[in-house]
Amino acid sequence: MKGIIVAAGYGTRFLPVTKTIPKEMLPLVTIPSIQFIIDEFVNSGITDIVIISSRRKKMMEDYFDREVELESVFLREGKTRQLEAIEPPKANIAFVRQQKMMGTGHALLQVKEWIGKDACVVAYPDDLHMGNVPLAAQLIKTWELTGCSVMASMHESGDVSRYGVLSIAADGKHVNGIVEKPAPGKEPSHEVSIGRYLYAPEFFEHLAEGWALHVAEAEKAGKTPGEYFHVYALNKLMAAGKVVYCRTEGDRLDTGEPAGYLDAVLRYADTQPELRAVIDRFVKDRSK
Repeated sequence: MKGIIVAAGYGTRFLPVTKTIPKEMLPLVTIPSIQFIIDEFVNSGITDIVIISSRRKKMMEDYFDREVELESVFLREGKTRQLEAIEPPKANIAFVRQQKMMGTGHALLQVKEWIGKDACVVAYPDDLHMGNVPLAAQLIKTWELTGCSVMASMHESGDVSRYGVLSIAADGKHVNGIVEKPAPGKEPSHEVSIGRYLYAPEFFEHLAEGWALHVAEAEKAGKTPGEYFHVYALNKLMAAGKVVYCRTEGDRLDTGEPAGYLDAVLRYADTQPELRAVIDRFVKDRSK
């Protein structure tokens, strides 16, 4: 099993900081957002990981490398805790650049040969997970039981009109389709996609096939190909009855926009006793 993190976007919702700092490096207090995905993968047994980045994001490559100068200082001073804090993850992390921002489907095609014949978990660093069982581990367990590609989902009992909603087959396991932002009362279910996937190897063959059609249509119209997404390949798998869903346990943190990012910072801080005390003091002061 391999892991893919799609992290090539501009992060414009977080300007001006993302003018120079990749959004994926914005921290939840002291830990960059992308580190939470890496830790989740490693704790799920995934140690071969590729990060799809872009020219402006070399900082991520430096972050996951050794910091020899700091190591030397901390070793000399006997600072074990600091040494542990800067130790690179116990994983093989590679970087592939998407040279043109042409959509997530195009981004995933950049690592097709690297994936080879392996299944893979695909993550977007906007979506973090907190829980006893790592999210990737939950998807892997479902794949081992079914042999199918897996979509992570959560059950939303209320209004689902702002989500991609799963259409569930009669067997209650397979996914027939996804309805984006259905009108209230028109939703096919209350199972909503949370943007985390486990793909069987055949996904990438469909992805390449869809890209070829996408390019051919653009050329026929005398246009430059626009953004290409993973929908074609996913639809092919769903039509063949090869996609199931996994209702995930734990909390999803959506850091894709500033308000969600702040919420994630607070929720993470609330799990750390010394930081929870700061939140409690702030709330107490605000209530005066």
